[in-house]
Amino acid sequence: MTTSIIISVCILLILAYIFDISSSKTKIPSVILLLVVGWVVKQVTVKLEITVPDLSQILPILGTIGLILIVLEGSLELEFNKSKLPFIGKTTIVALLPLLLFSVGLACAFQYFGNVSFKIGLANAIPFAIISSAIAIPSAQNLLTKDKEFITYESSLSDIFGVLFFNFIILNDDIDIQSIGYFFLELIIILIITIIATMGLAFLLSKIKHHVKFLPIILMIVLIYTISKIYHLPALIFILLFGLFIGNLDEFKKYNIIQKLQPSILNKEVHKFKELITEIAFLVRALFFILFGYLINTSELINSETIIWAIGICVGIFIIRLVFIKTFRITKIPLLFIAPRGLITILLFLSIPINQSIELVNKSLIIQVTILTSIIMMIGLLANKQK
Repeated sequence: MTTSIIISVCILLILAYIFDISSSKTKIPSVILLLVVGWVVKQVTVKLEITVPDLSQILPILGTIGLILIVLEGSLELEFNKSKLPFIGKTTIVALLPLLLFSVGLACAFQYFGNVSFKIGLANAIPFAIISSAIAIPSAQNLLTKDKEFITYESSLSDIFGVLFFNFIILNDDIDIQSIGYFFLELIIILIITIIATMGLAFLLSKIKHHVKFLPIILMIVLIYTISKIYHLPALIFILLFGLFIGNLDEFKKYNIIQKLQPSILNKEVHKFKELITEIAFLVRALFFILFGYLINTSELINSETIIWAIGICVGIFIIRLVFIKTFRITKIPLLFIAPRGLITILLFLSIPINQSIELVNKSLIIQVTILTSIIMMIGLLANKQK
């Protein structure tokens, strides 16, 4: 049995690697292929009557680790300097305002048709408003450098703003001055933690001489993120700022404290660290989507009761996106179509408390929106390829 499991996992991950390589040529998002592979594995195990333990509890763990690694991977790729500030400002607006507008609009629809309060409708709407960096960033690898950078910034910021907004709505029964004050206090606390932790981790990265040096850094990053989450702090801000800092050390050389970190040596270590993060992020992302595909039931995939809602949500997503892309004069194709929903949408859906969940928002709707937005992205990438 052990040998069969090892062989199966190795074959599945090799397939995931092949999908990742071929997606640049076929323009088929690897997430669709991974979901299909997971679903096929489920059908095979049922057909052969193979007993498989309940794997549903593993999904949130993989999703959380995947989110940390993907945001870190994206932030390490980003360039940060004064000339980039207008560009960063534009991507921040394009990431934030559509998220807020779509969330409020969908929340009103859930409130009307689901007969729930606006707050509960909003908690269920936010996961659909967030662009999945886990799908968007790998899919943009073959675009022009500027377009790829835009997608990396936009999707990473969308993840962070979305998680902040979601946690704020979920954790506060009443939205008032006091809850807003606590929220800003949490932001200040996480910024202080970020400064201390970033300097400490950067120091360790430059000073550790042991042959095992990157894994302890990754474990400490995950540990800081998890402990911050226990106290409801916006921990993704720490991940983003840490990645931006160590990925752009040359921009901070003029400060004496940075000179003590020996930037010339640290830059070489950061390059190796980045390569390791990329490979681990790929592994976790592949396992997450294969497992999610495995947990999909065929009845959920072809649920006719939710497909109208899924189509309506996708139409809303791309209408709002079109408006903002035209407003800010951003190239329409393929950036217009790269707005997939995926890992973060699934993760937040699983995080909705039972007392705040609604019947309209279920696993079928999540699956259908994830697949539809990925298919639309594929069409946009194919159109760009033909052009």
